[in-house]
Amino acid sequence: MEPVNTLRIAIQKSGRLTEKTITLLENIGLKFDGYKNRLLIKALNYDVELLLIRDDDIPEYVQDGICDLGVVGANVTLETEADISVLKDLDFGHCRLSFAAPKSSGIITAKNLAGKRIATSYPNLARKYFESKGADAKIIKISGAVEITPRLDVADAICDLVSTGGTLKTNGLVELETILESQCQLIKTNRAIQPHKSELIDKFLVRIEGQLQAENSRYIMMNAPREALDEITRIIPSLNSPTVLPLADESMIAIHTVIPTTKFWEVMEDLKSAGATGIVMLPIQNMIN
Repeated sequence: MEPVNTLRIAIQKSGRLTEKTITLLENIGLKFDGYKNRLLIKALNYDVELLLIRDDDIPEYVQDGICDLGVVGANVTLETEADISVLKDLDFGHCRLSFAAPKSSGIITAKNLAGKRIATSYPNLARKYFESKGADAKIIKISGAVEITPRLDVADAICDLVSTGGTLKTNGLVELETILESQCQLIKTNRAIQPHKSELIDKFLVRIEGQLQAENSRYIMMNAPREALDEITRIIPSLNSPTVLPLADESMIAIHTVIPTTKFWEVMEDLKSAGATGIVMLPIQNMIN
């Protein structure tokens, strides 16, 4: 097979990860002229193309070098045991692989599943987990609606992906143990790739890191008495030293900085107590350190 000169990225054809993946790529500078009902999409402004396929196939395509990169959930990569490298956790598509059983089953832990039937779309991960717990369970591979199998007497319990747990409750199931915490990842082939592709990948990683950092940070501005600067600087969990600007009132200053989003509400009252006023928090489009 002749090498493809264009950097090829495998992404999910349709599903909960597709739009978020496209949005991430667009946010780091790639432009596409639509993607629905298409299998191969060339970026308008970079030597990059997207191959839209089933998420279960992504690790294998990357492993075999058909695609240089892939965006897929960690649960899929681990289940397929593909020979790839994980470049970056992407902080979306969060879910967990858990086992669950009917409320009335009396099943409480994995050890209670010895000799029981477990329906799952993740037989490799399930088997390894139950073996590690010393539970000799019978793994039944299911494609599709795993959660209904106990009601159909196909299985005694299930091992499936869980996001909110609503589907389990609807089917009378109780989540008992988490096998794996998963999120979307950027994966890379371990096969040799051309130098210009490696350069593009390095640039993408810098941009992705900046995008993820921006999504989890906020730009804040405030006014404060000049004598409160040391106290406010101590309070702010900023990435760098804040920017301090003089105001028309010489006794006052403006303070600008970037802080993690999760910390803003924790420190807001402390900032007010230290004398800060007019506190404004703004989103950040992107950020490169």
